[in-house]
Amino acid sequence: MNASLSTVSYIGSTILFILSLGGLANPETARRGNLLGIIGMTVAVLATVFGPRVTGAGYAWIIGALVVGGSIGLFAAKKVQMTQMPELVALMHSLVGLAACLVGFASYVDTSTVFATEAEKSIHEMEIYIGILIGAVTFSGSLIAFGKLSGKIGGKPLLLPGRHWINLLGLLIVIWFGRVFLHAEGIQAGMGALLVMTVIALLFGVHMVMAIGGADMPVVVSMLNSYSGWAAAATGFMLSNDLLIVVGALVGSSGAILSYIMCRAMNRNFVSVIAGGFGTGGGAPAAAGGAAQPAGEVVPISAGETAELLRESKSVIIVPGYGMAVAQAQHTVYEITKHLREKGVNVRFGIHPVAGRMPGHMNVLLAEAKVPYDIVMEMDEINDDFPQTDVAMVIGANDIVNPAAQDDPTSPIAGMPVLEVWKARTSIVMKRSMASGYAGVDNPLFYKENNRMLFGDAKKMLDEVLVALKA
Repeated sequence: MNASLSTVSYIGSTILFILSLGGLANPETARRGNLLGIIGMTVAVLATVFGPRVTGAGYAWIIGALVVGGSIGLFAAKKVQMTQMPELVALMHSLVGLAACLVGFASYVDTSTVFATEAEKSIHEMEIYIGILIGAVTFSGSLIAFGKLSGKIGGKPLLLPGRHWINLLGLLIVIWFGRVFLHAEGIQAGMGALLVMTVIALLFGVHMVMAIGGADMPVVVSMLNSYSGWAAAATGFMLSNDLLIVVGALVGSSGAILSYIMCRAMNRNFVSVIAGGFGTGGGAPAAAGGAAQPAGEVVPISAGETAELLRESKSVIIVPGYGMAVAQAQHTVYEITKHLREKGVNVRFGIHPVAGRMPGHMNVLLAEAKVPYDIVMEMDEINDDFPQTDVAMVIGANDIVNPAAQDDPTSPIAGMPVLEVWKARTSIVMKRSMASGYAGVDNPLFYKENNRMLFGDAKKMLDEVLVALKA
């Protein structure tokens, strides 16, 4: 394949990636968007492998890498459950960061590149330095995010004394060694500065994500997605690959926009998320943060009584949360939804932007269960309908339906937009226990007069509700 055909293929791949992003913006076109992305990546890989820059000896390495990587990807696709998608996404982000680091070091030790001017050489070295910096932060930060999302690392934020000063000191050291690197005489001298920077960047990635509490983890996932995009773009600059630059910029900018949307949904700003500290993940009482303790008595309800309430309803809104994902109850939820709709009940779903552990987590699970797209509504679309709703059913969600966000200015989640399920005639909350949610904030919803608590595993209890409905 000559250079011109390779360039045309890259342009075609870029167009397909843009169309893919457009398709992924809507659930009804997401499947098509995914297919366009696969085609675009296939064209990009083939254009690179058979392009003018790969010679005979390189094919064996490339084919071997494709076989190994493809086998791992195929195994992961078949093995990983939908409930494990957040940690899988974080792990994939770490691989992009690692690739940027390895490409950066390989580019630096490559002596075959000839530069026309000293300025061109300095620009290339700056690309290497920044690329490794972003890649290292992405790699270590994503690994910590993977640990938190999979439960291997606790969700409680690690808040070191003077942590912001530590970060500032690390930044100054990185800048200083960047200067040393650019003025280094020879590869050996520059390698020392590069290694010091890499270690600091790795430590910064660990410290940054460890300081972020459990409630902010959906934002962290989208943030790391953005970082991985910029790491890919930096790799493109190092390799002089225009497609990598464009694709990296697309991923980086879309991830940044998504992070902004997620922050708005939590009434947070990006700086406060990076500063960390919100969400203990350990069920700490809200009183520790100065918020008022909820008061009252909870009213339990049985699966049979829940079925009776649903059967007598004309309008039902279901609010899914991470508890539904853990119990893998989405298919039973669909069966209940299907049964109620056949009986003439208006059933819809209310989705909070940060429900679950990653952006779109609930949408993916409901789509897997074949819940119709047209009844899955965003928070802003459905919040005004709760006063006219007979039953609001909360399945494993907590913080996103917490009225303290509106009623208690001292609450750690004060000002966060939430789904106003308590305005329905009856709200039913499904939980294993009275433990607080991922943010570690108690929920006054449980004690409201019109609320009922259906305790137990979501899958088991919903199966019982379904049996009672069909009886």
